[in-house]
This record gives sequence, structure tokens and C-alpha cells, in this order.
Amino acid sequence: MESPMEQVTKTCARLGIKPAARLLAVRLERQTMQFFRDGKLVKSYAVSTSRRPPSNVKHSLGTPRGLHEIAERIGDGQPPGTVFKSRVPTGRHFSELGDAAADDNLITTRILWLRGLEPGVNLGGEVDTYERYVYIHGTNQEHRLGERLSAGCVLMRNLEIVELYDQVRVGDMVWSE
Repeated sequence: MESPMEQVTKTCARLGIKPAARLLAVRLERQTMQFFRDGKLVKSYAVSTSRRPPSNVKHSLGTPRGLHEIAERIGDGQPPGTVFKSRVPTGRHFSELGDAAADDNLITTRILWLRGLEPGVNLGGEVDTYERYVYIHGTNQEHRLGERLSAGCVLMRNLEIVELYDQVRVGDMVWSE
């Protein structure tokens, strides 16, 4: 079994692009994500991905597989727990929204918006990760991390997404397998 680094190197060679120094490797079966810098593991995180099977297809609500990049970083400076609607901070912490929102999986704290790098796999047409609005983001459901929970996004603890957000940049790669 190849490591995420080996898979990314091969995929980049096939696509004719240079691997980024920073890589996030999402392990769908394990519900974990590893952060690598220059090929060395920096940190592992418990995450939650889609409650549906992995899928790159539009409207599937599955977490997409393959090689992606961070296309946009959203939420710089917002307090942990801030709720976002349409990528705009609402100015409210998820705890202020009451019981009605408690069961919802809210987008909180920071957003790393992903763009697929593999044409026909996760870029373009019916398989475009960016057009599907797939993010790595904080959640109000931290107590459920490790469960398959999202509608396609990768969910993280609020303080951990802040920590990660400060270390990654637009163009850094994300491998999902």
C-alpha cells in the first residue's frame, strides 16, 4: 500500500504539476487527517467526513476522493465557533443559536475551500469539487468527530482548524482516499 505522499507524487507527475510542500491527507476509512510538511508528519487530526459513501459526483453529498488544492481560505480572525452562512461570518457563536440549530451540522470558525486538480475525476463537469462547495471547516458537532457526519465536507474541532488554517496556504494540496 502506497503512502499518501507516494500517491500524491505519482498523481502530480501524471498531471505535470509540482507537489506542494504542505499536504493534508484525509483518510476516509479512518476518519482522520494528517498534515505533512516537506514529507514529514506534523500532526494528525480526528475528522468527520460524509455520512454517505465517498463520491466525486455533483449532488451525491459524498466526500470526494483524489488530489485537491486549497482554493480559498475564509474566516481569518473570526472567534472560534463563529457560524458562517454562504461563507460569510454571521457574528454569532453556534451556542447562541439555541436547540433548533444544535442538531444541525454548522460551518464554523474557518473554511478551507477545496478545488479538484484531476480533470474528469474531481475537476470540471459533474465532478467539480469547488462547484460542489466542499470545505474543510469547523463544526458545532465536535463531540461526534470520528463518525461519518457531513454532507461531503471534512469537519474538524474549532481550535484545531484555527491552528491548521494558520499553517496552510492557498495552493497547498489535499489528498483524499
